[in-house]
Amino acid sequence: MVLGLPRGGVEVAFEVARALELPLDVIIVRKLGVPQHSELAMGAIGEDDVLVRDEGVLATWPISAEDFNGVEIRERLELERRTHSYRGDRAPLQLTNAEAVIVDDGVATGSTARAACLVARARGARDVTLATPVMAAQSADQFNGICDHVVALEVPRDLGAVGRWYAEFSATSDETVRELLRLARERQDEGGNWM
Repeated sequence: MVLGLPRGGVEVAFEVARALELPLDVIIVRKLGVPQHSELAMGAIGEDDVLVRDEGVLATWPISAEDFNGVEIRERLELERRTHSYRGDRAPLQLTNAEAVIVDDGVATGSTARAACLVARARGARDVTLATPVMAAQSADQFNGICDHVVALEVPRDLGAVGRWYAEFSATSDETVRELLRLARERQDEGGNWM
C-alpha cells in the first residue's frame, strides 16, 4: 500500500497509488523544528509515539531538554489534530506483513521520513520503501537499516528548499488531503479500479 506524508506528500502519494493501483493512506508525522530556526529539523515525531532525534543538529544548536520537550509537546498536539482531521474515526490501514511505499514530496534532513518508516515498521510492515521526487544527497545514507528501499528521482548535493525542485509548490491544505484520501477510499471501496 501507499502511505503519504501530509500534507504535500499526499498529493504525490495519490498519483503513485493511482499509477500502481494500490490503496492509499497517511502516516502522520511532524517535524520538530529548532526553536530559533523552525525550518531546521532537530527531530521528528510520528504516530504510535515514534520519536526521531537528529543528534547532529542537537550537537550544533544550543537546545535545552526543556526547549526540546516543549516543541515535542506542541507538535504532538498538532499530530493528534491532523490524525483526527484526516482519518476521523477510521483506523489506519493494516500494515502487518504488508509492503509499504512511503511517499513524501521531498526529503531534506530526513527526520520526518525516518519517523514515517519507523511507524510503518512498528505497525508490522515487512517491506518498507521510501519514495520521493527529490532527496538531499547527505540524507540518503541515513535510511540504511530503517527502510528496505529508497527511490529518489533527484539526489542533488545542494538541495536547498524542496520547493525549489517544483514548478508549482503551493501549500497543500487539510481539505485537499481529506479530499484525496476520500477519492482513494472510493476507488478502493469500488474494488480498487483507479481508472
